[in-house]
Amino acid sequence: MREVAPVDRYLLRLNFMRILEKKLDHAGFQLKVSSFALIYLTLAVACAAFAVFLTKSVLSGVLAVAASAVLTSVYIKLKTQRRCAKFTELFPDALSMISRSLRAGHSLNTAIQLIGQEVSNPVGELFKMAYDQQQLGLRITDSLTNMNERIESLDLRFFTTVIGINSEVGGNLTEVLDKLSVTIRERLRIRRQVRVYTAQGRMSGYVLGALPIIAFLAITILNPQYEVALIRDPMGLYVLILAVCMQLAGALIITNIIKIKI
Repeated sequence: MREVAPVDRYLLRLNFMRILEKKLDHAGFQLKVSSFALIYLTLAVACAAFAVFLTKSVLSGVLAVAASAVLTSVYIKLKTQRRCAKFTELFPDALSMISRSLRAGHSLNTAIQLIGQEVSNPVGELFKMAYDQQQLGLRITDSLTNMNERIESLDLRFFTTVIGINSEVGGNLTEVLDKLSVTIRERLRIRRQVRVYTAQGRMSGYVLGALPIIAFLAITILNPQYEVALIRDPMGLYVLILAVCMQLAGALIITNIIKIKI
């Protein structure tokens, strides 16, 4: 367990700070809440000062702070998704390893320890933490269930539910783990096929999203005076804000069209 500093203990009294800590944990950040907040505030103030310096407008500084908040949230979400995707890729192998270890006559605790040592992160670090908690006196079923608080994974919830039921009523755990491993691998195979089928739609979304930004930057570089009025005039800023909102709305629409849950 990480030691909680006094500053973090005070910040975690706030509800949104507890939510932020959970999001950082799911994304795999090793930073404390206070450290992350300090980094974000530093970057937000720097972006706001740079925007005000360029445009001589306080409104642009406010927009820069809002944009930095949105980008930070998007970055955390992307990190979380990548971590979950990597966990899902590695988890079937971990289940197969547990099944083979149980067939070899090892205990479940030994199998969990083996996963923590042999499998790459994030699977390895989560199972290592579960094993360490078990060594400190927590029941193995409870320590495995606690992993659900550190990553959003439906497959992990299935696994911890299977372990909990097996500890209560017994049964052939190795066979259940093998079937769960096969199910996860089959779903991953279907997910890869869906990504191939939706590749054209995703590429269209990338092009449509990047084209206005590239055109704006190209015109700014080739003819810096061309867009000065648009940036410095209050009405021009409103036009830019509207354009950004429309771009985000279009990106969300395209994302929902090509997003297929499996």
